[in-house]
Amino acid sequence: MASGVQVSDTVIEYFQHIKKGKMYRYIIFHIKDDKIIDVETTGDRDAVYDDYLNFLVNLGPEQCRYGIYDFEYDHQCQGTTDSTRKQKLFLMSWCPDTAKIKKKMLYSSSFDALQLSLEGIGKYIQD
Repeated sequence: MASGVQVSDTVIEYFQHIKKGKMYRYIIFHIKDDKIIDVETTGDRDAVYDDYLNFLVNLGPEQCRYGIYDFEYDHQCQGTTDSTRKQKLFLMSWCPDTAKIKKKMLYSSSFDALQLSLEGIGKYIQD
């Protein structure tokens, strides 16, 4: 928490909804008033990765965000013909090169606080 930005209780609540309840395909977070990470929007279970990306791109070239995406895939174990449905939660940081330096630094330095608050993430992606 080097930036002093806190993670809201709403973030933890929504994370439990995606992790255990499978209510959303993705959740996008923003830093509100340079003080607290909060939920901005969610995607329904029938949403696809392009929906997630389109939301981020449509925010504009100067906007940074965090996102969790629930990635589902079929996994076939070696030596079997059956495949099983698996999933992984990805936590991503979205900071375009065109974003202002101050905003990129705030999001970058606050990523650890978000990581520590969300237990059970399969992969972290930070640019």
